[in-house]
Order: sequence, then C-alpha cells, then structure tokens
Amino acid sequence: MCGIACIFNIQEQTPELRQKALRMSQKIRHRGPDWSGIYCGGSAILAHERLSIVDPESGKQPLYSPDMKQVLAVNGEIYNHQEIRKHFAGKYQFQTGSDCEVILALYREKGIKFLEDLSGIFAFALYDKERDEFLIARDPIGVIPLYIGYDEKGMVYVASELKALEGMCDRYEPFLPGHYYWSKEGEMKRYYTRDWFDYDNVKDNKASVKDIHDSLEDAVKRQLMSDVPYGVLLSGGLDSSVISAVAEKFSENRVEEDSTTKAWWPRLHSFAVGLKGAPDLEKARKVADRIGTVHHEINYTIQEGIDAIRDVIYFIETYDVTTVRASTPMYLLARVIKSMGIKMVLSGEGADEIFGGYLYFHKAPNAKAFHEETIRKLSKLYLYDCLRANKSLSAWGVEGRVPFLDKEFLDVAMRTNPEAKMCPGNTMEKKIVREAFEDMLPEEIAWRQKEQFSDGVGYNWIDTLKKITSDQVSDEQMAHADERFPINPPRNKEEYYYRSIFAEHFPSDSAARSVPSIPSVACSTAEALAWDASFKNMNDPSGRAVSGIHEDAYKK
Repeated sequence: MCGIACIFNIQEQTPELRQKALRMSQKIRHRGPDWSGIYCGGSAILAHERLSIVDPESGKQPLYSPDMKQVLAVNGEIYNHQEIRKHFAGKYQFQTGSDCEVILALYREKGIKFLEDLSGIFAFALYDKERDEFLIARDPIGVIPLYIGYDEKGMVYVASELKALEGMCDRYEPFLPGHYYWSKEGEMKRYYTRDWFDYDNVKDNKASVKDIHDSLEDAVKRQLMSDVPYGVLLSGGLDSSVISAVAEKFSENRVEEDSTTKAWWPRLHSFAVGLKGAPDLEKARKVADRIGTVHHEINYTIQEGIDAIRDVIYFIETYDVTTVRASTPMYLLARVIKSMGIKMVLSGEGADEIFGGYLYFHKAPNAKAFHEETIRKLSKLYLYDCLRANKSLSAWGVEGRVPFLDKEFLDVAMRTNPEAKMCPGNTMEKKIVREAFEDMLPEEIAWRQKEQFSDGVGYNWIDTLKKITSDQVSDEQMAHADERFPINPPRNKEEYYYRSIFAEHFPSDSAARSVPSIPSVACSTAEALAWDASFKNMNDPSGRAVSGIHEDAYKK
C-alpha cells in the first residue's frame, strides 16, 4: 500500500513548490515506508511513498516510459499485469518488474481508454510530458483511497489521504470510485459501468453455488500475487473465514500465470483481535484449527482502545461512528502484524454489501429493493469499510486486499439472481455463500449469524464507548451541536466526541464534507430505514438494533 501526492497545472516550477509537494508526501509516509521518490518537470510534480509488495528491488516510483515521456505514480496492485505484459511482448520495453508499469504501456497504446483493461485495486496519476496532459483514475469500488483538490491559481492536487491536502489547497473532495479525470476535459467522469446496475438486467438470471465458489477461488488466487510474506485477517465470521480457507488452500505456491514456484515463507499466518472472551476469538481459533493456519490472537483492553482513538481518527480521516468503532481494534491489530514482518493481508470486506449480509436485509420487502440496496451499499463502500480497512492497515505500512471486491468476481456475484440472496424472516443471510464453502469450514462457522466487526470484538467495547462519550459530552454541547458543526451536525454524543477530535486534526470545511452523515440501523442506508416500522427514529449502527433477528438484540 503506497501513497501518492501530486500537483498539476503548474505555471512555473519553483523550489518552494517542490518543498510543498515533499511536505504533502511526508504526511502520508506511513503508507509507504520503504522508499520515497519525486518527479518535478513541465507542469507537474509527482511524489510517491512506496510499500514494496511486488518487485521490491526494482519497482520504485515514479515509473517512467522507456523514452521518459510519461511519468506515473500509483498506489495499488494490478492483478492481471502478467497477462498484459504478454500482450506487449516485443512492443514495449518494460523497465521494471512492477505490476503497475503496465499502465504506462496501455496508455501509450490506447490513450485514456484503457481503464477497463485493468483488474486490480488502484489510484494513480499519470503525466504525459510530451502532450503536457495528465490523467488521474481510481479503481471501480474505491478500495484504494484518493482525494482531489484545487486552488485559486488553477492548480490541481491529488493525494492518497486528505491529510496531504489539508491546508495545502483551497478545497478538496474524495475522488469518486470508477471515475477518471483527464486534464483535457477538466472534470471527473465515470468509466466503470455494468449491466447489473439495473435490476431488470439480473432479475431473471440463474443463481449458481458453483459459480460463486469457483469465481471467488479465482479471485483469491489472483490476489495472492506477492513477493513478500502475507497473511489473512480471520475474525471468525463467515466472510473472513471463507477468504482464509481459500488462501490457505493455495498459499503453498506462489500463484502466477507462468509459475508454481514455492513461496519462500513456509506457512500462512492468520490474525484475530478482540477483548478477552470476545465472540469472534473463539470462532477464529476453531477456523484456524480446521484450515491449518499459524494463528495469532491479539487481545486489547478497553482502555488501550480508548487511548488509541485520537490517533485512529487521524489515520482513518472520518468521524463516522461505525467506522471509528471498528477501525480501533483493526489499527491495534495492524501494528502487531507489521511487527511480525508481514506486509500484506487478505480480508473479507465486501461480502455483506454484495450478498445482503447485514441483518437489516432480513427486512427487505422484495428482490428489487434488495438488489438496489446492494448497489447503494457498494457505491458507498469507499466511505466506510474500504476506507477503514485500507487506512487502519496502512497506518502501520500494511496492505489490505479484498477478494470479495475483485472486479471479475463482482460481475458473477452481482449478476446472480437477487431472489437467491434474500433472507426473509429467519432465513440465514448469505445462504449461497455458506453453501458454496460449507465443506471447507466448521459447521458452526459456516452457519454462524452475521456479527458486525465492531460488535464481534466484544460487546463491552461498544457499550463502554457509548458510556464514555456520553460522559464527555454535555447536554448543553449537544443542544448547540449545529452551531459548532454546521456541516453534518452530530446526531448523538458519541458522534459529537469523534467529530471534535476530527476537527482538531482537520479543521477545514472540505474535511467535514468528506465524511458521510446519515441515520442508519445496523449499517443500513437511509433508504432502507423504510423497510421496517421499528427502524423509525432509530440511529444505531450495531447489528443488535435489529430486533427479532439478532440473537442478542437490545431488549426493549
């Protein structure tokens, strides 16, 4: 997981502007502690902080075309780079073994119309010195973070995290997933479109357990691409258990199209985090015993979590309640993972959005509403779970990969008939995923009820956060919340507490607007609150808020 910080539309290169770019880049060095690089020339500056996962020896950035006419800074992984390299055999002279270098070759062949050729997670900035043009783009779902900013001089800024832009330009905003920005057009435009965006295109499709199984296995194999030791995040829930089981199945060999060379690290390590006695920890141990990983259980105390919150909010750059709750244990876990020499982990994010795994999906009135909610959830992942997973891990220089959000797997899963995903009443959520992988997992895990990560690390974590933040924020402060925070005023004392810390780190209006603020029950969108009368006037992200479904739902 790397970091990029760039400035474009520069009228005159100056030492001061170079130093500004270096300061921007320094603020995100935690993302790429292995090497720093910078290009200054023409009307552009591209700075890069590298975390070396593929081609550690020669893949430092920025990357250059053979004639030095194009310059590229990338944060991400291109999983099909070997296939693309074969296409360019004899036609392009690659300078490194970096998976990201194929972007330069594709740009030289197709101009800006190559983004659909990429299978991976990415955010990049490319400068064409010959044409004095630049191209910025972000992966389809927004697994990799990216922000774009502007100033009164007409310069365009881009960076992996908003902290690199805060105070450096007049305004900024999240760069939208599945979009590009080409300097000749001067605006973000969508490149990622799919037939499954429309319910009518999927409502009569088949639903195949085998297709789900095979395509997810393929996604995991693609994402095991690594030249450094990797591991898996194993919470003990269904999604992380499936990814861990498949990764263990294929981890003995380095998976490349033209090689089955043995990996030089001998065993796959799995990691779980929680308070002592947390629901997730016991389940994670059982999965690890079944699939054969070297398992590590990391315990933290409530006080350690509370002490970390200020740093967590600085690194994850949000005041969203659910995200802060879940990011804190993940942030603590990432530090341990890095201390053990592991630089990349696979995780289970995305399954709940694709298959309707959150408990409120039990209340969906029909298949159309169900499918449209999954689309909404996927479109917002870059503001929530993708942001949490990426930034919590990258705070310690660890890269996270998410096979459920693999582009090819998404097409298979989202074209599956929505009727087969529904979970009315007490029907188990994500049934088709459970059926696809139940033979690889203990039965009690394969059919375990959904437990949101912030709940699963220990209910006392959430309950204590509510109490502490309630004690820290007075009724008087809440009464005037909209005066102190006119943009997205906090709805409760816990959000007010996080928002106050966020504002200390990032005081600008641009920062405040970069965070979503909507009422939610069990991580629902605002639209889904109409599904059940009990959701009216509720705003609680915990799965325990779904009465009649969660086994430990709040008592009325």
